[in-house]
Amino acid sequence: MSELHDKKLKFLEEMANKIRQDIIEMLVEAKSGHSAGPLGMADIFTALYFHILNHQPKNPGWPDRDRVVVSNGHICPVLYVALANAGYFPMEELMTLRKLNSRLQGHPHRNSLPGLETTSGPLGSGISQSIGMALAARLDKRKNRVYCLTSDGEHQEGNTWEAIMFAGKQGSKLNNLTVIMDRNNIQIDGFTEQVMPLEPLRAKYEAFNWHVIEVSGHDISEFVSAVNEAKAIYERPTIIIAHTIPGKGVSFMENDFTWHGKPPNSEEAKIALAELRTLGGQIKSEHQ
Repeated sequence: MSELHDKKLKFLEEMANKIRQDIIEMLVEAKSGHSAGPLGMADIFTALYFHILNHQPKNPGWPDRDRVVVSNGHICPVLYVALANAGYFPMEELMTLRKLNSRLQGHPHRNSLPGLETTSGPLGSGISQSIGMALAARLDKRKNRVYCLTSDGEHQEGNTWEAIMFAGKQGSKLNNLTVIMDRNNIQIDGFTEQVMPLEPLRAKYEAFNWHVIEVSGHDISEFVSAVNEAKAIYERPTIIIAHTIPGKGVSFMENDFTWHGKPPNSEEAKIALAELRTLGGQIKSEHQ
């Protein structure tokens, strides 16, 4: 990972904004899909694909690549947009999201698109899959790392905690695993602490022998520092609890769980894009 200097940080922040715009444009074209989670995770996916990961977009099967497992597959619009902007496939293909015979389905399908490591669907599977990849890398004596993106809501699933418990037992064998939780406090039918309380998440992970870091999921510099800290931890796997705002960047979507699983209509998309292009009215857009 290269140094995160001011010029690079500015590039990443601008890319995150572009990724949010691309998400809105593909969702309104698809007339289907999830809005809140993808917008909330744009900064983290930008940091991963444009600064942190050791990967080769033109050689997606490179054996020594870092692995990214998206356990909460419904946020795949942000994954697809990050992959396209990074050069894994043509940008034009983003407009085929959720359409018949498209490679960009509502949940990632591993063999259909370059850059995908797993097929998702049922929540709670990603940490277990990531553990397998991380242990396999150890057996193969490879130095690549495994990053697992997971939602807070899927921590209501029993198989999630089975995986967390198993990983903690492995200790230093899994110091190449970093889990990144999207702690946005919402799920499809409400706020997590009202549906099924999750806290204290830090204490729970620490009880299972994980190293825990908490950051703002919208501070790219803070997140990059957390990833660097995770790389320095030898004794155990690391969980980065990233506190995010669902719908980040679009005022009428922010912190509203009803946007978990619906796309904007054409009028809502115009408003959303205007906000993103002007940074909430702070600058003048070239589209004005």
